[in-house]
Amino acid sequence: MNLKKTLIPFLSLMLVFGIGTSLLANGAPLKKPIKVLMVGGGSSHDFDKWYKGADVATLEKDGLAEVTYTDDPSTILQYLDQTDVLFLANNQPIPDEDTRKAIFAFADAGKGIVLAHPALWYNWNDWPEYNKTMVSGGSRGHNAYGNFNVDLTAKHPVTKGLPKSFSLDDELYYFKVDPAGPGVEILAQASNAETDPFPSIFIVKNPKAKIVGIALGHDAASHELEAYQTLIRNAVKWAAK
Repeated sequence: MNLKKTLIPFLSLMLVFGIGTSLLANGAPLKKPIKVLMVGGGSSHDFDKWYKGADVATLEKDGLAEVTYTDDPSTILQYLDQTDVLFLANNQPIPDEDTRKAIFAFADAGKGIVLAHPALWYNWNDWPEYNKTMVSGGSRGHNAYGNFNVDLTAKHPVTKGLPKSFSLDDELYYFKVDPAGPGVEILAQASNAETDPFPSIFIVKNPKAKIVGIALGHDAASHELEAYQTLIRNAVKWAAK
């Protein structure tokens, strides 16, 4: 018997086994990171700082996700096939018809979608199907930037670990549900002394896709808030299942 040829495979197997056991013992994650495609860009927000920077770091913490960020809508098609969750944070146009169809096909395939603050606006007059079907509504206005309360209205994995009520400085979006759309399940409402409650965190009742809407997210007061960071991590985890 060639002892050397016998020992080398044995020692290699023991090394692999030892590494795996060590990872389990230390509680290290063994699951593959969720592949997220985040689309940003447009006006009125610092997309590079708060989405490409802060939110990507939040999602990639502890290996939860592997995020590809783009502010060029023409690149969406090249990434979409390898994506678990599409995180739309843009208010710039997505003019290409094939890309629009691919986003709807992504939803029809039962994939996960997170619609962030800028993407909940009525941004595109030439693409009404987006707001009607994907968002089931949208916002055409908001309060002046300032303080308001966010109150949870339902228990859900997306809001797990969030305070029942918290306040922040942001734009209070006047989100209104389109009755012709699939409808939404409201998880949290935003209001202040001058404004009646509006949906702030919700699930779109799409028959196939898992879609989360998050109206918060104008600047640092949201993106650096622990509740917001927990929220977007929860949303990606839930949407990816």
